[in-house]
Amino acid sequence: MSTAGYLLFRRGHAPRDLIEQYDKEKDGEAFQQDLNATSISAVAHEDHSGEVLVNVMHPEKDVFTWRNVIYDITIKGEPRRLLDNVSGWVRPGTLTALMGVSGAGKTTLLDVLARRITTGVITGDMLVNGRPLDTSFQRKTGYVQQRDLHLETTTVREALRFSAMLRQPKSVSKAEKYAYVEDVIKMLNMEDFSGAVVGNPGEGLNVEQRKLLTIGVELAAKPALLLFLDEPTSGLDSQSSWSIVTFLRKLADNGHAVLSTIHQPSAILFQEFHRLLFLAEGGKTVYFGDIGKNSRTLLDYFESHGAEPCGPSDNPAEYILDIVGAGPTGKSEQDWPSIWNNSEEARRVQEDIDRICARKEKDGPSQELTETRHEFAMPFTSQVYHVTVRVFQQYWRTPSYVWGKLLLGFMTGVFVGFSFFLQSSSIAGLQYVLFSIFMLTTIFSTLVQQIMPRFVMQRSLFEVRERPSRAYSWQVFLLANMVVEIPYQILLGIIVWASLYYPVFGVHQSSERQGLFIIYTIQFFIFASTFAQMVISGLPDAETAGNVATTLFSLMLTFNGVLQIPKALPGFWTFLWRVSPLTYTVGGLAAVGLHDRVVHCARNELAIFDPPAGTTCGQYLQKYLSLGAPGALYNPSATQACEYCPLSSADQFLANSEISWSQRWRNFGIGWGYIAFNMVATVVLYYLFRVSKPAGKKSPKKWMSLAKYYATATGYWVRSIFTKRREMPPKGKEHVCDRIF
Repeated sequence: MSTAGYLLFRRGHAPRDLIEQYDKEKDGEAFQQDLNATSISAVAHEDHSGEVLVNVMHPEKDVFTWRNVIYDITIKGEPRRLLDNVSGWVRPGTLTALMGVSGAGKTTLLDVLARRITTGVITGDMLVNGRPLDTSFQRKTGYVQQRDLHLETTTVREALRFSAMLRQPKSVSKAEKYAYVEDVIKMLNMEDFSGAVVGNPGEGLNVEQRKLLTIGVELAAKPALLLFLDEPTSGLDSQSSWSIVTFLRKLADNGHAVLSTIHQPSAILFQEFHRLLFLAEGGKTVYFGDIGKNSRTLLDYFESHGAEPCGPSDNPAEYILDIVGAGPTGKSEQDWPSIWNNSEEARRVQEDIDRICARKEKDGPSQELTETRHEFAMPFTSQVYHVTVRVFQQYWRTPSYVWGKLLLGFMTGVFVGFSFFLQSSSIAGLQYVLFSIFMLTTIFSTLVQQIMPRFVMQRSLFEVRERPSRAYSWQVFLLANMVVEIPYQILLGIIVWASLYYPVFGVHQSSERQGLFIIYTIQFFIFASTFAQMVISGLPDAETAGNVATTLFSLMLTFNGVLQIPKALPGFWTFLWRVSPLTYTVGGLAAVGLHDRVVHCARNELAIFDPPAGTTCGQYLQKYLSLGAPGALYNPSATQACEYCPLSSADQFLANSEISWSQRWRNFGIGWGYIAFNMVATVVLYYLFRVSKPAGKKSPKKWMSLAKYYATATGYWVRSIFTKRREMPPKGKEHVCDRIF
């Protein structure tokens, strides 16, 4: 069933014929309804798509077999078997249905066969042409997921091209890949919306069009082995479901191997499949073999083993579900998995697998498999280029994010700049200038909260679809996301500098100091972006990462030398001042802005006293001043009310916070060191929590839950330090700190 919505096209990229048709329509809504009516039902057109399939899709030659596949996991400390000795094969030219009772493990088996399972213990043999699977297996197969997950800012054609460029072999030229994408568009009858933006449900592609795109992305990769599909008709009406299944049948008839899960198909849909693998509860095989004309082969098997005959008007698929206990009655009178294990048909399946493996192993692997054994189709540099371009494209097409970021910087700069507009050179004025820099750094937390959701969005698409398909590596994903943020942080730094620097420091400072201030500002924003990516890289969601980032930012902000000078800190907290990145950012910005400024104390900042009778203020303080007094005497010739300012230079004021002009380049270098640390830590944390399987029995999900737990605990702990009291949890709940400290 389609979901009502509107197709979106990039400005100036709407198809000309659609624009002309729209102009002729008096009712724009009626036109849009006609446009949305372009559905996958057109894919079933015999003359059009069938001809394209013959000319475009190259037949496959390799046979995929699996024997005695067992999958065990541990749930709440108890072992559980999800798949129990499942055997079968898929050869080119066959469309195989994978059915079963609810919870039988249909999708689990599909994931196991497609090598998309990362937890539990899998045993059994999975072979291609009698040989073990290599690292390129996932890249050479297509996997159409039940969930239609796509990048909302890309167009249909761009999504297909991205898949083709990264998943087809590097020996295929760009022109050939693009030409093949156009053939896929024609094959799936997507010409009318090939330039449309994917968008969100209700504002972009409808359900049918999204399903078409999901299939198209996998076909654009030109899978060399087989195509997996998980519930391809889910959420579609009967006409759309028929179109999808007949399209898959055309793929199979033209020499491709297709394995698809399907839930209670109609009799007419069921007849389109060549073979059936049916699973009972616990992942046990009930049947694997041909369906036969009018499902006769399948029905003969069950009827020969004691099942009631299937009526002429009954749906064979529903009939099988009923007799194995998945129908309305909910129980089976016979143990069909045991019947299958002891049947002649099961023995023949094992013999067929032996024969297939022996023949194919003797023939040797196909030339295509021999030439492309690498895990990824494209080299690292090509992966970086295409992924970076796509992320740049996503940012550019999300103006709310870009303008939100830039307006945040501009408004912060203007607010801080005019709140501390051209402060005097008094001691209080210097303190205000230093505090203006402190206020600038408070943008850090908001900026980090903006970046994290973008990263999570990209990561979801990568981990759910693109990493299992071996489109590109996780290192490329991280590098692209870090690189794309940098130009925007540079622009943000320039905007903040222009809106804050001149109102606070004026226009008379040297170009060197203006240049230093701007590169410090840019460095600060680059640090913020890499810090955000470091924190979110190993955590499950932006909310948890936001709590961690806020806690760490509170520590950095508190111990940067502004709120409390380092000398006044207790011994341990001095360590936090030294390791806080903002110590060096604030120190560098303050030194650049205030170095060599002459201090002119305000009246209330002066030390006023009378000299001894008969002496002037200068005579009275001559020896004190000659010994290097830090201040300045304003009225040396006066004989009363001497005016002494405790400071003569802003550098003396900065020295209280251990800030020095001579350390400006050192601080700048340390800032880049922290940025490098963030980048390295991003890679390490992502690898530990999202790529590598942790040692011991803890799964990645448990490690992430543990990280979330300690993040919350740390937040309680830090807040209890600053408030000098322990925050109490709601009544009846254990305080999280009690379980740690």
